[in-house]
Amino acid sequence: MLIAIIALAAAGLALALATQLGVQLIQRAFPPRGRMVDVAGARLHVVELGPRDAAGPPVVMLHGASSNLRAMQPLGDRIAKTRRVILIDRPGHGWSTRERVADSTPAIQGRMIVEALTKIGVDRAIVVAHSWAGALALRMALDHPDRVAGLVLLAPVAYPWRGGAGRTNDVISTPLIGPLLAHTVTLPLGYLIANSGARGVFAPQPMPDDFIRDSETLLLLRPHEFIANARDLVTLKAAVVAQAPRYAEIAAQVTIISGDVDKTVSTGIHSRPLAATAPNAKLIVLPGVGHMVQYAAPDLVASEIELMAGRPIQPAATADKIAPANL
Repeated sequence: MLIAIIALAAAGLALALATQLGVQLIQRAFPPRGRMVDVAGARLHVVELGPRDAAGPPVVMLHGASSNLRAMQPLGDRIAKTRRVILIDRPGHGWSTRERVADSTPAIQGRMIVEALTKIGVDRAIVVAHSWAGALALRMALDHPDRVAGLVLLAPVAYPWRGGAGRTNDVISTPLIGPLLAHTVTLPLGYLIANSGARGVFAPQPMPDDFIRDSETLLLLRPHEFIANARDLVTLKAAVVAQAPRYAEIAAQVTIISGDVDKTVSTGIHSRPLAATAPNAKLIVLPGVGHMVQYAAPDLVASEIELMAGRPIQPAATADKIAPANL
């Protein structure tokens, strides 16, 4: 028994040391590319693209779970040819920090992002959000309506779903055992399955070559970010339960783009009900497309953002309801 305990402790120590080395190598390979903006409870990593004096509202892009701002940059580069684009690592992700792991909800993260935008001189913006960040963008439109000029939501989470956030996220969110695992086994195991996991999110479309490298996905495997990501996912369901009854209050124009075979965030559970509830919503459902709509149909997504940016914002009472459509 004593020998087994010693062997287990030695294995744990070796894994912890390997994790620390891995973290150093990952951070050296993928350093921050923007500036840091201090807000209450967090320090946010912000990358700005395009002309600062471009006409029209700036475009703020928010990434989903298990990700960082680099996953949105190919789309941001397209829009930045004519507009000011702001990419933000959500609190606890990429190179953004947050003081408390518990600051995981769309309401708290929305407040932090609005504060950061204020500090860089952005009063109103079009918010483009993918997946988990769909709930975040919706919450920003509810809590800070004067700051949101419009929403473009890509495969957004908006409503509660059956089941939970997955056993792995539940375990990692557990006190003591979660941090223990995050500081020992998640980095080496995550490194082995990163490609297959990302391919599953892209399915049925192929994952772009070098996506793992270009999106800097391996930053997720750092213990602090892995724990923050798990906490975001575990607390999201309760958050959307609380905010979903208010979606009819959203006055901003909302464009929703989803795939009809999305296995990650069901279009039937999230996008279609949201389009039927938000007063000024437009739904585009892409046939044969999965979760990563901004990669599957970048020209369409970019054109819808441009349309939103050039559209006069109408009062909710007079704006037309655009029926859901299949493209």
